[in-house]
This record gives sequence, structure tokens and C-alpha cells, in this order.
Amino acid sequence: MVTEERASNRPKRRAIARPARRDAAPAPGAQAWLLLTYKVPAEPAKRRIALWRKLKALGAVYLQSGVCVLPNVDSHVRRLKVLQNEVLAMEGDAVLLETVGLDRTQEQKVIARFSAERNEAYQEFISRCVDFEGEIAKERGAGKFTYAEVQENEEDLAKLRTWLDKIVRLDFYEASLRSEAEERIARCASLLDDYAREVFDRQDAISES
Repeated sequence: MVTEERASNRPKRRAIARPARRDAAPAPGAQAWLLLTYKVPAEPAKRRIALWRKLKALGAVYLQSGVCVLPNVDSHVRRLKVLQNEVLAMEGDAVLLETVGLDRTQEQKVIARFSAERNEAYQEFISRCVDFEGEIAKERGAGKFTYAEVQENEEDLAKLRTWLDKIVRLDFYEASLRSEAEERIARCASLLDDYAREVFDRQDAISES
């Protein structure tokens, strides 16, 4: 039987600190992504390039070579699974995972990469809009007020609209240049309307003379 005195002389056990338990679910509002890692044979190069193009066409952002992310939505899951099978058919290897950032800072880094790539596309688009505006100004200055010129410009404007639609579809986080691009296409349309009206007025005047 242990006496009270002996018990009091025993060394006390230290409490072992347990690691804080992490919830499996991400924090409310956290961005969820699909992470695809892959490795394919170097040759033939055209297969590797074709895969890269397909991923970029989906709006994927590369974190490093062979590692890319997309927002976690059903359409991306389906398409990435198809591409995963294509990698396997190339005798490569691919792993598709769901992931979230560990904290807001990491999350914003990934979003910033998406926005940076979209802004590059918007910047190129805006530059083409400037060219479009310059072309109309050039035709006015040269006195080219014909239906053929109007039709050609309408076709160019339609191409610009299609291009912008494609960029916007991949702009998952509303990049900063989006509003400027939308304003530019509206300006191009307005300039073309004014030019077309002037062409029609001049052609009507010629017909009546």
C-alpha cells in the first residue's frame, strides 16, 4: 500500500500536448481547385504541345511544369478526366486531385495567377480594338465610304466580339482589365455605327444626284 508521503514524492507526469485537430472541410468561402499533375514522354513533341494547348484552352494555370489548376466545377472535372486518360494513352502518368489553399494568402496567389493570364489576353484584345478604331479613322481620312468597307469592318467587329467572349469565359475571377475590354468593344461598335451611317448617307446622296 502506497503511503501518502511516498505518493507525494513521486515525480509528476508531464501532460503531453496534443496537436490541434484540423477539420477536414475547408473554411467557408474557400476556393476549391482541381490539381492535375502529369508527366508525358518527350517525344513525339506534338502530343505534349497538343495537351498543353487543350489545358490552356480550358483556362488552366500552370504552377510549374506539368502541374496545373482549374476551378473545381463539374465541367472541368469531366474534361480533366478525359485529358488524364489521354496522358495514360501516351504512356505517361497523371494524377487528378481536389485541393484548397492552406490559408487566404496561398489562395490569393493562385487567383492572382489566373487574373494575370486573363489580363494578358485582355491587353492584347484592347490593342486589337485600338487597331480597329485606327482602321476606321484611316478609311474616313482616305474618303473610303463604301458598303464593302462597312461589311469588312462588321466582320472584323464580329471576330473581336467572339474573341472577347472566349476570354470572358475563362475569366473565372474577373480580372482587372475586363471592364476596360468591354468598354473598348462597345466603343468600336459605336464607331462602326457612326461610320456606317455616314456611308449610307453618302451613298443615298449619290443615288439621288
